[in-house]
Amino acid sequence: MTKHDLKKLLSDFKRGNVTEQEILDALTSLPYESLGFATIDHHLELRRGFPEVILCEGKTPKQVAQISKSIFRNGSPLLATRATRQHFTAVKKVIAKAHYHEAARAITANEAKIQNHPTKGTILVVTAGTSDIPVAEEALVTARIMGNSVDKLYDVGVSGIHRLLAQSVKIKKASVIIVVAGMEGALPSVVGGLVDVPVIAVPTSVGYGTSFGGLAALLAMLNSCASGVTVVNINNGFGAGFAASLINRK
Repeated sequence: MTKHDLKKLLSDFKRGNVTEQEILDALTSLPYESLGFATIDHHLELRRGFPEVILCEGKTPKQVAQISKSIFRNGSPLLATRATRQHFTAVKKVIAKAHYHEAARAITANEAKIQNHPTKGTILVVTAGTSDIPVAEEALVTARIMGNSVDKLYDVGVSGIHRLLAQSVKIKKASVIIVVAGMEGALPSVVGGLVDVPVIAVPTSVGYGTSFGGLAALLAMLNSCASGVTVVNINNGFGAGFAASLINRK
């Protein structure tokens, strides 16, 4: 339940369109709801503007389905990350309108509910290589379900810098830019030196030998010489998409 929903509920009560019992029913699960194995924080949407996001890793398909049903039943937009096809199959049984985003490994539902969220502009998701796309798609799906206009620019890494420079118009139109890169992680610094908007760098575990599972890219991004570049953890597309959405709000 959002602040807008709560205001509407109280307004309807004043007009006599809803009963006191209906108000109580709506608010019963407002703070939290215990499922035994999980406690759903329904108040999070009121505090931060977006409900709890489900991390599917380590959870059984049945657990993900039960949590998803609770969030969906509350009327909130649903986002579940790092989801497998097995997770989605279980969720689909309880939420017929759920969608699976293969590349992002994400499940969403109630997307239409948040399309009118006021934003300043477009969030642009950029990748250095094609191998970085799964992490980028996680960021893209996250930003989109949070009500943002999102665009993408893939496979424009520094090994062929002309590919990036050829897209300078698109880059400069963005309000926030998420840059996803593995290997040596140089792309965020290059983008950060071209624009006057926040750049969120996402290191990925893509790379040979001494990339150390993304640690080389992470350290390179943390040491970026371009001002305004901030860094999230390795492969954390969700974190980048969420942060970009908060920045992009009016």
